[in-house]
Amino acid sequence: MRDLMKIVVTGPVGAGKTTFIRTISEIEVVDTDRRATDETASLKSGTTVAMDFGRITLGDDMWVQIYGTPGQSRFDFMWDLLIKGAHGYILLVPAHMPKSIREARNIRAYMQQRVDIPMIVGITHMDHPDAWELEDIQMGLADFDPQIPYVTLNANHKSSVAESLLVLLQQYQLNQVAV
Repeated sequence: MRDLMKIVVTGPVGAGKTTFIRTISEIEVVDTDRRATDETASLKSGTTVAMDFGRITLGDDMWVQIYGTPGQSRFDFMWDLLIKGAHGYILLVPAHMPKSIREARNIRAYMQQRVDIPMIVGITHMDHPDAWELEDIQMGLADFDPQIPYVTLNANHKSSVAESLLVLLQQYQLNQVAV
């Protein structure tokens, strides 16, 4: 029998959640992308309105289901549904969109009010010329917890996405030992 883990990938619009899942999933990704009709349309043509879903297999005995949340707070009811039963989550923060850092901080606070599970912060778009430095992002998130790992990743590169998932799984294992 296989063990099953549930991981949630969350963050503001444009952070790379859908790309992250599409890059790593070994099955065809289930997504709910629709044409953006609000201010999101200035960033991208489509946006997630319910969730993304993908899956990977780790070894012979473990599946990891990966759920991506919508980035817009008007869909926060989906955040509630998706975070329930999760073993951990990754908060993606786009380094090139400083206005989204407040949104990321709000998403993190929202999740922390609902669950006490391992999490990491994944910084995306660090290769963009307007990207903020890691220290500036940490200050913007008002996060000085040394227990929370920050990783930079490229959601288009499978090895980068896999490395971030491994960091989260290590956090999960550390949490299990501490309990």
